[in-house]
Amino acid sequence: MRHSHAIARRSLLAALPLVAIGSARSRAAQFTLKLATGQSIGQPINTRLEQTIGRIQKASGGRLAIRFFPASQLGSDTDLLSQIRNGGVDFLNIAGSVLSTVAPVAALNNVGFAFNNADNIWKSMDGALGSHIRGEIEKSGMLVMAKPGDNGIRQITSSATTIAAPGDLKGYRIRVPVSPIFTSLFTSLGANPTSINFNELYTALQTHLVDGEENGLVTIDAGKLYEVQKHVAETSHIWDSFWLLGNRRSVSALPADLQQMLHQEFDRAMVEQRADNAALDATLKAQLTAKGMSFNTVDRPAFRKALAQAGFYKEWRGKFGAENWRMLENAVGALG
Repeated sequence: MRHSHAIARRSLLAALPLVAIGSARSRAAQFTLKLATGQSIGQPINTRLEQTIGRIQKASGGRLAIRFFPASQLGSDTDLLSQIRNGGVDFLNIAGSVLSTVAPVAALNNVGFAFNNADNIWKSMDGALGSHIRGEIEKSGMLVMAKPGDNGIRQITSSATTIAAPGDLKGYRIRVPVSPIFTSLFTSLGANPTSINFNELYTALQTHLVDGEENGLVTIDAGKLYEVQKHVAETSHIWDSFWLLGNRRSVSALPADLQQMLHQEFDRAMVEQRADNAALDATLKAQLTAKGMSFNTVDRPAFRKALAQAGFYKEWRGKFGAENWRMLENAVGALG
């Protein structure tokens, strides 16, 4: 009897792996890809992308799994740009300002004091201007997976000096992203800009390598820059985008239905992120004031006039070319 029970038990155990293997195969992802960002953990873009990854895995029936690496876990912005091009990562959320180092027209919406308000931004970026920039990015070999996201209207911060007029920037050591147009803008205003990747910014401010920086309020809060900066000048000098990029080889290897799903779900994530940023912007001034930051308004036309007098708009009209500049002015009005 004991022998027959042992035989029965061995027979049952022998059958189990077949069931287990079959179940594992049905659950295992057919495709596993990587998505990276350089944005701080607290930024809405990371929350929305993480949610989207879950929706994609569920909607694909488990065929497509995406591993998520936010907050520069796989390297700085410039490192990640190399990785999205060589296939080290399959998807990358990146600021348009940084992307412009490999796709120059991605900086077209970074022209100083071009945009007036959110309505102007989204009408332009969801219309002809955004389509034009998207097409130019894709000429660089990368795919654009979604509508542009909101990297914020940027303000200037400082640890000690209040910036109220263009002359206050003379000799000012300010951190800017790794982006030629940002460097050009602040050089035109008399400042001394230094390009530093975001993951190194807090330390640069803490050690006074630079006097200040410029970012949107969402980024200032998420990066805890209020701990090392005390003043915010509401210059609203540049609006910057987020672009969600795909590696062309990785995406083209997917079945058509999964490619379509990615575009739809990533579009949804970006629209939701825009709303998140808008809601945060409505409350962050008060929150940052409570954390010790002071705010001051500036004469924006005076800054724009100073840029024009320094030849900033003429310079960038020449660099972007007549057609690109025409697309921008069609969206925002005459510049310079």
